[in-house]
Amino acid sequence: MSSHASNGGFGRFFRSRYFTYSLFLLFMIYKLLLFHFKLHISKIDFNPLDFFIGLGSLILVSFWTLWLPRRGQRIALIVVNLLLTALMYTDLVYYRYFQDLVTFTVMMQASQVDSLGDSIMTLLHWSDLWFAADWLLLTVIAIWKPSGWRSPARGALNFTVGKSPSRRAGFTRRFSSGIAALVIGCVVTFAPLKFYIDYYAVGLFTGNWWNLSLYNVTGLLGFHVYDAYRFGKEHLGPKPVLASGEVDHVQEWFDHKDTTRSENDAMFGKYKGSNVMVIQTEAFMNFMIGKQIGGQEITPNFNRLMKESMYFSHYYHQTGQGRTSDADFSSQTSLHPVPYGSVFIRYADHQFNSLPAILKEHGYTPNAFHAYDGSFWNRNAMYETLGYDRFFSKKDYEIDEPLGWSLGDKSFFKQSMDQIEQLPQPFYSFLITLSSHHPFSLPDDVQELNVGEFDGTVFGDYLQAIHYVDAALGQLVERLKQDGLWDHTILYIYGDHDNSVKDKAVYEKFLGKSLTDLDMEQIMNEVPLLVHLPDGEGAGVYNQPAGQLDMAPSLLHLLGISAKSQYMMGNDLFDGKDRFVVLRSGAYTDGKRFYIPSQSGMFEDGSCYSLETGKTVDVSTCRAGYDRAKKELYTSDETLQYDLIPELN
Repeated sequence: MSSHASNGGFGRFFRSRYFTYSLFLLFMIYKLLLFHFKLHISKIDFNPLDFFIGLGSLILVSFWTLWLPRRGQRIALIVVNLLLTALMYTDLVYYRYFQDLVTFTVMMQASQVDSLGDSIMTLLHWSDLWFAADWLLLTVIAIWKPSGWRSPARGALNFTVGKSPSRRAGFTRRFSSGIAALVIGCVVTFAPLKFYIDYYAVGLFTGNWWNLSLYNVTGLLGFHVYDAYRFGKEHLGPKPVLASGEVDHVQEWFDHKDTTRSENDAMFGKYKGSNVMVIQTEAFMNFMIGKQIGGQEITPNFNRLMKESMYFSHYYHQTGQGRTSDADFSSQTSLHPVPYGSVFIRYADHQFNSLPAILKEHGYTPNAFHAYDGSFWNRNAMYETLGYDRFFSKKDYEIDEPLGWSLGDKSFFKQSMDQIEQLPQPFYSFLITLSSHHPFSLPDDVQELNVGEFDGTVFGDYLQAIHYVDAALGQLVERLKQDGLWDHTILYIYGDHDNSVKDKAVYEKFLGKSLTDLDMEQIMNEVPLLVHLPDGEGAGVYNQPAGQLDMAPSLLHLLGISAKSQYMMGNDLFDGKDRFVVLRSGAYTDGKRFYIPSQSGMFEDGSCYSLETGKTVDVSTCRAGYDRAKKELYTSDETLQYDLIPELN
């Protein structure tokens, strides 16, 4: 008798809405913890406050299910479970490639993800199946029915309160429990959030430039709620207007920048009227320049060209979520990319002082060349905004060398040169390569390197792809010489971003030495820059820091066009002055120090390095540079968000 009562009591508890809801919260907290630990983010832990924020957020997105009858509640919780799991896993896979979280702006770029193809497959891990472990358990629970179990009666989804006292009482209990959960969710979420914001994250929602810093405080669900608010405010409300005082501060920043520009040196205007060809090479990193593997040079053509060109050994990509499009944008406009999403997607209708538009005003013929879909990264619209006469996209090429994502770079350069040699001079031609795009898979008959122990790995495939691109660059240089353009053209070659291979052990094995955090920061952010001038002037290695924002003002300097009247943030590579380079993450270098920010977003958690010794120094040594970098990023963000250039002009 007592045993039967006990089983019946357990059965009633097992069937209750509170057991079901508790099980849901338990499973989802487990997934939030799993997600966090799979990110492997340094200096961002999952402490008790983060636990409560996560739990409270889960309650806030699910409390309403307590208002439903048992059957309806279970269906609703299953749907919420599936949706939240999909969101977490999407964030995780996206983070593995971009080191960031998915935003609404990124969702607008869904076509980009569709085109990643094999790249996405390399980001999936078998251990990720733990995200679905609860589904297996739920299946077992659904099949196993303990003693005393009774299936919910038909009509369990009926919301009618009716006149029955039992129905009214049931509805009252459901309503009360839902309200109680809502109150608990608010307290458990916002109390620790307020503590964070008051003491550790002051100004988080006004001066933040890193999504991971938001995640560190708000948690994953809180981040996405805030991102939705941010997106709606930007796209659905009235066009944002910046206070006049803030506009004055932006103007003052650019005015001060102009005072640092020099036009009295011998390089200013020395190459006036020269053609300009810029090559943006896909995932072309600096660490393998001059290196060999299996007795073969990885970049033999680039190495030879270095001997008669200016090679900048510490040239930094300054990209964010927009990756290739960010490198393109920053190089052409000398502004930082946005902290989330891509300028090409978000602000293609804004106005910029862009290099192609400025050169067009001075008699140049500006054209862009890229053998991929013109809609990718919204290039069709953005290139019109930037001032190109024409954008030669995939539809303008014969795919006679299918390779990787599209046309092989050798044929791409050949067909592009067929068009360029017909252009009126002087021309400005901007070419974007593609063959070394992740996951770097090349046919066997194209692979020429013996990568040894790296064979069959993504890193080995990367080296093969770079070797192929280097051969294509060699053919391009020969074509320029054959066409008589070599002695009349400034050639500017740089990498757009890293290769997304972030395993330190791989680089230690390749380079044959142990690496510090500073070494890895430089490896993952440095891309090669090679500038060949028509007369070979200034050939040599330049070790001062530089970045992609420096391209536009530097090329204008060589052509004798003043950058003082332009709203550009970059440095001039040819005026001989010290340079200050800021990365989108908030890292910076002045050639003497290198500051690496913590993903917690707190200055004190970052690391300050002496570049002379390679060792960490007191973090306060980097405080002034940190404040300067933060001001630069903030000024750039305001300029873009509020479309200030027409107003400043």
